[in-house]
Amino acid sequence: MPETGTEQRPPLPPFTEETAHRKVRAAEDAWNTRGPRRVALAYTPDSRWRNRSEFLTGRDRIADFLTRKWQRELDYRLIKELWAYGGDRIAVRFAYEWHDGDGHWYRSYGNENWEFDRNGLMAERHASINDLPITAAERLFHWPLGRRPDDHPGLTDLGL
Repeated sequence: MPETGTEQRPPLPPFTEETAHRKVRAAEDAWNTRGPRRVALAYTPDSRWRNRSEFLTGRDRIADFLTRKWQRELDYRLIKELWAYGGDRIAVRFAYEWHDGDGHWYRSYGNENWEFDRNGLMAERHASINDLPITAAERLFHWPLGRRPDDHPGLTDLGL
């Protein structure tokens, strides 16, 4: 990937298992803030996304997308887990729970493929996501809004 400037977002590629895990957790933590502008800073200024059937380019469009997302997906809590890594790429699987304005709960499952520039900014993100309606009693993500506590189980531990 081309150099995007002097801005850096460690850890930087090429990734090791340890740095790939750190990158995944940093992304999870940022998304759990539900702060669109903060999250968008992890992407290159011209980052390209595919999110479900929506195609986006650039931080401003990413931030606008995330603003709309978190206006619809209330009480959003996300867990990401490393699936594979190599060089400047990372693959993750994830699940998040949320409810709509009518109080209907969902667990959304998906996979993402990420490619980073040499400064550790994500240049490409390809996401496939499916939504499963759940009841409030079926929820598994019960931490206060914000960062998932270190002692909260991950996807594998939860059987997801």
